[in-house]
Amino acid sequence: QVRLVESGGGLVQAGGSLRLSCAASGRTFSNYAMGWFRQAPGKEREFVAAISWNGGIKVYVDSVKGRFSISRDNAKNTAYLQMISLKPEDTAVYYCAGDSMGRGRLIIARDSNAYDYWGQGTQVTVSS
Repeated sequence: QVRLVESGGGLVQAGGSLRLSCAASGRTFSNYAMGWFRQAPGKEREFVAAISWNGGIKVYVDSVKGRFSISRDNAKNTAYLQMISLKPEDTAVYYCAGDSMGRGRLIIARDSNAYDYWGQGTQVTVSS
């Protein structure tokens, strides 16, 4: 079992930056692929970024490529999402998720159904 807790959200003006953190418990954290998802008001939950268990592979939704960077520090049981050049359309609740089968997969999952563990979410609001 792993528990995930996000932090770092807040209110920022367009063009600003935020760094989200996802603190995880459990000794199996290093075996998990980690993902970030977001859900804006009135919209479906959207894949944002994911990172493989060893950090060797990173994937992003097209809309955030070049602006967001996912990383992890397995020694600290923490995953991160560095966000720069934020846009109002980035406004959403951001969720950290863990895929317990990540180490055994050949690809990183973009489907939320692949993730077993979820944080409570952290609000990111970008004003124009």
